[in-house]
Amino acid sequence: MTTVSKIEWTEQTWNPTIGCTKISPGCKHCYAEAMARRLQAMGAPGYESGFSLSLLPHRLEDPLRRRKPTVYFVNSMSDIFHERVPDEYVERVFNVIARSPQHTFQILTKRARRLAHYFRTRAVPENAWLGVSVEDKKYGVPRIDYLRSVRAATRFLSVEPLLEDLGNLNLAEIHWVIVGGESGPKARPMKPAWAHSIHSQCKAQKVAFFFKQWGGWGADGMRRAKAENGRLLHGQTWDEMPSAFSRSVLAA
Repeated sequence: MTTVSKIEWTEQTWNPTIGCTKISPGCKHCYAEAMARRLQAMGAPGYESGFSLSLLPHRLEDPLRRRKPTVYFVNSMSDIFHERVPDEYVERVFNVIARSPQHTFQILTKRARRLAHYFRTRAVPENAWLGVSVEDKKYGVPRIDYLRSVRAATRFLSVEPLLEDLGNLNLAEIHWVIVGGESGPKARPMKPAWAHSIHSQCKAQKVAFFFKQWGGWGADGMRRAKAENGRLLHGQTWDEMPSAFSRSVLAA
């Protein structure tokens, strides 16, 4: 099953696995965990075990059935490089990606070490964008080097939720950076200076910058609904995308 997404930087989600476990501070208020529990209570197919890791092979070929070029966020409700997802199953996922050249697949992980190890002896399909989550200095920033070691056509960072000033970042061979604050009833605030710093570094290093949201705390430091806080930075929206994607998909 694929689902139309409300996430600003993608079009649809594709979840051949569901469920995950927490490994770093960015996981503390996981939106996917809360959503999985709601879907379990509603009796939604695939969520019988809530947020426990589940492989759903019957969903593997869903993208093959869609001809229209589509941007898929892979495993919005899980992590394909979770240690309990067998390599054989990961291979099946990437086989579908390779067989669907009309689509673009965005794969995001916090298991950057396994990502790098997996692709040490495997090629990355041209239509697969590989990304890592970067929420802080201790856990997030080291993931960038693992990502950089993978020979992928497009590499990206999801800096969400941004939990602290990340300092100086080496964005060499990174093509896209997404920044966002945390949302939800227990959201932790993102300070404007942290987002401004990343934007400036992206501009200096010629990396596409996408500002997703302020989240539950506004630029003025006030708590309010995510929609009310909006997604303006420096008085404007920032929806930059990697150049190859801009040429091939946005122009279509």
